[in-house]
Amino acid sequence: MASCWDEPRFRTPCGRNASAVTEALAGDLIPVCRYTWRMSTETVTAPANANTISAVAALMGDPARTNILFALMSGKALTATELGYHAGVSAPTASGHLAKLLDGQLITLEKQGRHRYYRLASPAVAETLEGLTTLAASGPKPLRPTGPKDAAMRQARTCYDHMAGRLAVAITDALTSRHMLVIEDRSGLITDEGQRFFFDIGLDVEPAAKSTRPLCRTCLDWSERRMHLGGRLGASLLKRSIECNWVRPGNNSRSLIITPKGEIDFHTLFGIPSQALGSRM
Repeated sequence: MASCWDEPRFRTPCGRNASAVTEALAGDLIPVCRYTWRMSTETVTAPANANTISAVAALMGDPARTNILFALMSGKALTATELGYHAGVSAPTASGHLAKLLDGQLITLEKQGRHRYYRLASPAVAETLEGLTTLAASGPKPLRPTGPKDAAMRQARTCYDHMAGRLAVAITDALTSRHMLVIEDRSGLITDEGQRFFFDIGLDVEPAAKSTRPLCRTCLDWSERRMHLGGRLGASLLKRSIECNWVRPGNNSRSLIITPKGEIDFHTLFGIPSQALGSRM
């Protein structure tokens, strides 16, 4: 079977348990230092305090809005009708929730002709949602959801624009054990060996002149309770994995299916054990 190594080298730019997340948001919140998000080409950074944190928590704390935000975790742009379906509310109610999320800068609006599409405002929103899922899952017993019944979601899924689940954690482990990445305190450094490897599989890991997003950082995976890659590197890995037909979208809006080609290449190129891939090899 052909491998991605055989292709010409090129460099590319870089239904949860809503009530459980809602209850987790209802507790006392401790102020953090700063929060940052991007709107269009402008980056806005402001001091965070109890009032601003409570305002964001209140926006996320409504079950319908929680479901809307989780639907957008797939990275796809969705219409108000589609988001209303995911939230289980009528179109007028969905429009009201979307207006609040837009005003709170948690989502953005894109217009194409008569159509209006919504996306998460930034990867930071996705990371916050993933963190809240972990918090809700590890809370007191009344708050704990049973986790996704779909095993595919635990195996591999999208976390906004990068991979999550067992596969993503295995990729992170493989890259660090082979000294291609050095990770400390959620930040990552790509080694010289790592730069050569990423170039060979078609990833551009050069600094992006206009991007304020970190190249390499980690997110706590809510199902595996370990770190997976985020940042521009994580986004580029997901994009390249789809281009190489290593993974493809599953039936669930966020699940990813590892293809037979992916089983081979993740094992031979990344050194991921076959067991971690659910492989039949």
